[in-house]
Amino acid sequence: MSTSALDEVTLSTQPIFEGRIISLQVDTVRLPDGKTATREVVRHPGAVAVLALRDGKMLVVDQFRQPMGRCEIEIPAGKLEPGEDPYAAAVRELEEETGYRCGEIKLLQSFYTSPGFADELIHLYVTEDLVIGEMAPDEDEFLEVSEITLEEAYRYIQETRISDAKTIMAVYAWHLYTITGTFGG
Repeated sequence: MSTSALDEVTLSTQPIFEGRIISLQVDTVRLPDGKTATREVVRHPGAVAVLALRDGKMLVVDQFRQPMGRCEIEIPAGKLEPGEDPYAAAVRELEEETGYRCGEIKLLQSFYTSPGFADELIHLYVTEDLVIGEMAPDEDEFLEVSEITLEEAYRYIQETRISDAKTIMAVYAWHLYTITGTFGG
């Protein structure tokens, strides 16, 4: 818990929407100067993403993203189920979305996607220990799996075919790995 002079104190919370993936609330807060303000907050259960490398290529999925109105190339990812361990979720999502099972998998970093209005925390994992399994996407999830080179990944970023933060972060981590031979830690 923070004890900074910049802390805001929540005075009340008004639930606005409760969905399958997110909820929205409006908080009334007391500011450090004693005044009050409102904060719109999106609650999210958290997610996992996997940088999966196979023979010098990264596994990606291409799927339609409704908020963007187009397809997006991304690393395999998905939301945490209630009480689910992020490690187990990463292993599960990788196989569901790509058909690959992994042996060793390592946490690279956990990060908040948009802390100005959302509490979504993504746990980014990396694995090079892959064995082909069987895809099992959610019933409302349609995607294509492919493997891309680092050069293709950068080209897709330039073309905005890759434009989400988790995938761009994974590409940068992969690039650093090719230079240093380590993912850190």
